[in-house]
Amino acid sequence: MNAGIHWLYLLAAGLCEIGWPLGLKLSEAPAFRILGLALSLVCLSVSAGLLWLALKGIPLGTAYAVWTGIGAAGTFVLGVIVFGDPTSLLRWLGLVLIVSGVACLKAA
Repeated sequence: MNAGIHWLYLLAAGLCEIGWPLGLKLSEAPAFRILGLALSLVCLSVSAGLLWLALKGIPLGTAYAVWTGIGAAGTFVLGVIVFGDPTSLLRWLGLVLIVSGVACLKAA
């Protein structure tokens, strides 16, 4: 199988990884309790399935770091933009370090 497809699976898995904490956050509001929890379960399941497919062509350590890196960075940005989470230069530096570390693992 083409190596590029494994990276597409991993990218999709990472994007789905953003969905489950979003669902948990939404479930805090009583009106979104069931919908938020359902979103979390679906995103978590799809993300895990796509990670499983990606692992067929990408080393475990690299795939896991990229997967969690996309999830962590995406969740941080979503929290800042949508939910007004606190932001500071040090928090943004942390995000840059996460992305840089993932890029190094992929490049190696």
